[in-house]
Amino acid sequence: MEKKVLENKIVSVLKTVYDPEIPVDIYELGLIYEIQISDEFEVKIIMTLTSPNCPAAESLPAEVEQKVKGLEEVKGFDLEITFEPTWEKSMMSEEAQIELGMI
Repeated sequence: MEKKVLENKIVSVLKTVYDPEIPVDIYELGLIYEIQISDEFEVKIIMTLTSPNCPAAESLPAEVEQKVKGLEEVKGFDLEITFEPTWEKSMMSEEAQIELGMI
């Protein structure tokens, strides 16, 4: 399997994870900063939360880990939470902004 195919599968899975306060998935919200895939299909995801005090600070990363690790092709998984750069509404996809009535 190619890394790009696996990355697309990971993105599809991430689009099933929703921030409980905003009816948009975390990928479209722009909370996923980076998806790294090694030659051994070990995955590292760098993500953020809408704020350090986000009520979903524990549940969202756990759901991301569970769903990505659940992919058969993923041989290892590491999740890094960062607040640099700080998330802001401009990081949302156009689709998310339309969904939330911002455009």
